[in-house]
Amino acid sequence: MLDEFKKFIAKGNVMDMAVGIIIGAAFTAIVQSVVKDLINPFVGIFTGGIDFTNLFVELDGSDYDSLVDAQEAGAAVFAYGSFINACINFLIIAFVVFLLVKGVNRVKEQFAQEEDSIPPGPAGPTTEDLLAEIRDLLAKRDGPAA
Repeated sequence: MLDEFKKFIAKGNVMDMAVGIIIGAAFTAIVQSVVKDLINPFVGIFTGGIDFTNLFVELDGSDYDSLVDAQEAGAAVFAYGSFINACINFLIIAFVVFLLVKGVNRVKEQFAQEEDSIPPGPAGPTTEDLLAEIRDLLAKRDGPAA
């Protein structure tokens, strides 16, 4: 079982996946910053200055000024604003991944078209031709069969 695991880890696609996960984690931080620092302010303008991060409902009946205050007090809260932010993050990430996949597919199609347009080189000898040539060379070297 350990040998199978070593073979699995040694495959190139596992390393590609690991690199993808690391880049994805770094990319997530960028997307979160885009949502928080760039998109939410514009959404706030159109929604009358609503900050999604402070949209919550206190479940214990108390009144808190912000989500941070409620969380510091240990109150149970329904933080639907954080959920809205998570949905916006997901949509942006999904859209960017869609654009990346679309771009990669376009590049693949271009390479495939270029490969199809390259005329094939001259056909080499077949296996039978090579074997016949070897037979003839051996016959010349050894002389006529007795």
